[in-house]
Amino acid sequence: MSHIIVIGAGQAGASLVAKLRNEGFEGEITLIGAESVPPYQRPPLSKAYLLGDMALERLFLRPESFYADQNIALRLGQAVTGIDPVAKTVTLTDEVIGYDQLALTTGSAPRRLPSAIGGDMDGVFVVRTLADVDAMAHLVREGARALIVGGGYIGLEAAAVAAKRGVKVTLVEMADRILQRVACSQTSDFFRALHTGHGVDIREGVGLERLTGEGGRVTGAVLSDGSQLELDLVVAGVGIMPDTALAEQAGLTLDNGIAVNELGQTSDPAIWAAGDCASFPHRGTRIRLESVPNAIDQAECVASNMMGAQQDYVPKPWFWSDQYDVKLQIAGLNTGFDRVVRRRGDKGAVSFWYFQDDRLLAVDAMNDPRAYMIGKRLIDAGKTAPPELVADPDADLKALLRG
Repeated sequence: MSHIIVIGAGQAGASLVAKLRNEGFEGEITLIGAESVPPYQRPPLSKAYLLGDMALERLFLRPESFYADQNIALRLGQAVTGIDPVAKTVTLTDEVIGYDQLALTTGSAPRRLPSAIGGDMDGVFVVRTLADVDAMAHLVREGARALIVGGGYIGLEAAAVAAKRGVKVTLVEMADRILQRVACSQTSDFFRALHTGHGVDIREGVGLERLTGEGGRVTGAVLSDGSQLELDLVVAGVGIMPDTALAEQAGLTLDNGIAVNELGQTSDPAIWAAGDCASFPHRGTRIRLESVPNAIDQAECVASNMMGAQQDYVPKPWFWSDQYDVKLQIAGLNTGFDRVVRRRGDKGAVSFWYFQDDRLLAVDAMNDPRAYMIGKRLIDAGKTAPPELVADPDADLKALLRG
């Protein structure tokens, strides 16, 4: 009987094995995860879970009983130490398992602050796993002093939760502005004003020189402008890297992640990859998407292709971020934009529409689900919107969907 092994028990891995069973795969399935808990949602970790608004069980993507009911062998708390593509085996700490097909859904790993500047001290955290958040929770309290390093969405979300818990937050961003890598200056301006309005001290164009401490625990920081801070904790939100260690050991082709073709196959046709760890062809280039929707959609496409569907993966990118009482929804990819149009919504809602020439690329919508949905449907359908129409708050953009 055919045996499929999936390495990585996150959103992509859980989606892939569920899809295999849903598509009628009757062979053996083994899902291997390094963490000791069943697959869970990551986005709520640094928000609802850290705030105490979500219980642990609600994080789980499915009850643990689901995997047994579906005859999926769930191997938790197990480290994979190697893959042998010739023998078609996966090596665990004390066991070797054979496979017919293998899927890598290893996700990504957070960039950490270098130990040379104190990044290995107690009280310095990243936000990626349940264990990360559990370890910092007792420090995120009223009156504590926190430094957030990095002004991307990870850093801003951490700052928002800490501020809501009564923490005195300083956020530093080495670039000229927060969100510089991922958003237009108008979106940066919106979120800068939002955070400063909640008491967050945002310092742009300022980096971390070094952390200081006592007895191996962080107590302060020296910034690149010479200023010094007294601290109780530090959160590094300086990005993530695709987890490609096993793929590299197995000799698979890497290119900003594990390189896969349109179907999700790696350079070894018996090995597939999906989610944060995988880069794939898209509109003449190669991209990698770090998002829950991509992890689900790509993993489900790969599952179908492992069963012979021969279906190209066509992404429909969308993302979201929750900060305070603002829900940011993003549709599309803004790479290559040369113009941004602002559209005013109701009750303080606003959206920014990205164009390249007259082609609509992406939309950032803040508390404006209508603008987001219309923009997303236009982008997914390959349609555009006249910029002057977008800028007119009284114009009915929905009519463009019928055109």
